[in-house]
Amino acid sequence: MFYFTKYAEQKFDILNRHKVFFTREQVEDAVAAPEKQNRKGKLMAAQKEGIKVIYKKDGDILKIMTFFPVK
Repeated sequence: MFYFTKYAEQKFDILNRHKVFFTREQVEDAVAAPEKQNRKGKLMAAQKEGIKVIYKKDGDILKIMTFFPVK
């Protein structure tokens, strides 16, 4: 199950103001089936198709902390 933090929810609007558009499905897909993945402490990062997602695994819940575009 995916849970978006308050900041992650706001990030959609922040990026939209800069003409960068992502959907919830793209963010969830990057975590579910990443092209690249790494870990730093308790946080994990997943990258797929130009989006990088920082998240934390809390039991069965994947907490999406933030996401941003990458090249």
